[in-house]
Amino acid sequence: MLPALAVALAAVTAQPANAQPSNDRATVAALDLRYQAAVKANDAETMAAILHPDMILVVGGGTVHTGQDLVREARAGTIAYEIQDEEPGSQTVRLYGPDTAIVTAKLRIKYVADGKAADRTLWFSDTYVRTRDGWRYAFGQASLPLPAA
Repeated sequence: MLPALAVALAAVTAQPANAQPSNDRATVAALDLRYQAAVKANDAETMAAILHPDMILVVGGGTVHTGQDLVREARAGTIAYEIQDEEPGSQTVRLYGPDTAIVTAKLRIKYVADGKAADRTLWFSDTYVRTRDGWRYAFGQASLPLPAA
């Protein structure tokens, strides 16, 4: 009975061999910064490589965008970003088990879309999941614009 219990316990607590919390936090933090840079540059290929196939983004006003919507928008170049950057020091990565990470950060965005300029700061939470192909951005939620400081 003892060997069976040991095998069962090992199966429940095992993490992938390369999954170490500090490495995972750093990997996901860098991946999220890479994603923000890809959005800023309208780099649809990098965005597509980072996004989970079932990804959705829910924005503060209640609109839901799929990952395909975001990639299509980047390819079209309908938004010209001047700023799409996390506020330094605001990013936190939290791990929930070996395969889920949530990035929270404050984001400043300044852009022109459809001839209209926007400049705002908001909070976001991005959920990443580990897949057999690595970490992928699966769910995002962005707040309404924060009040001017």
